[in-house]
Amino acid sequence: MDLETFKAFFTEENIRAFLENYRDLGPLPGILLPFLESIFPVLPIFIFIAGNAAAYGLWWGFLFSWIGAFLGSIVVFVVIRKFQHIKIIQYFQNHKRVKPVTNWIDRHGFGPLFIIQCFPFSPSAFINVVAGISRMKFYQYALAVFLGKMVMVFIVSYIGHDIFSLIHNPIQLMVILAVIFLLWIAGKQLEKRLSKKIDSNI
Repeated sequence: MDLETFKAFFTEENIRAFLENYRDLGPLPGILLPFLESIFPVLPIFIFIAGNAAAYGLWWGFLFSWIGAFLGSIVVFVVIRKFQHIKIIQYFQNHKRVKPVTNWIDRHGFGPLFIIQCFPFSPSAFINVVAGISRMKFYQYALAVFLGKMVMVFIVSYIGHDIFSLIHNPIQLMVILAVIFLLWIAGKQLEKRLSKKIDSNI
């Protein structure tokens, strides 16, 4: 396939057709993709959520993404907590860069975890694992993730629910890109502050 053929495939009509087919599969793919991202954080959560909003509409896409992201995080937490006795998890738990984060979560609990979950470009997957090996109560963790993921998923869903109208509206597109950039900066700042706290406690 040459470059022109490749570029021709990504027309508005082709992408709309793909999204329509995606929607016809029912809610399962919309829930499953964010669920898998919680377990395999290298997957593109931003694209999954925006794609759900474009395929299912803002509110259904938001709901499916929120359910998937929340359930995936809960599964990670429960599995890590249940298998804490396994050597590899104990090694991770006692690592010099993990132990300060575990202590930090034990001390501060709900608040920081909720804030981290609100941003799509923050190390939430790492924090989910660390929360599992901490002494944090399950209900505290579940509430923080439930509310934090709601905020994050809605922001991304709103951006992605009508991506084609944004393409034809340069000003609105620039505003949305600026919001994405600010969210990325905020996520990086959270990650940097977390790293500093870790380093100061090593």
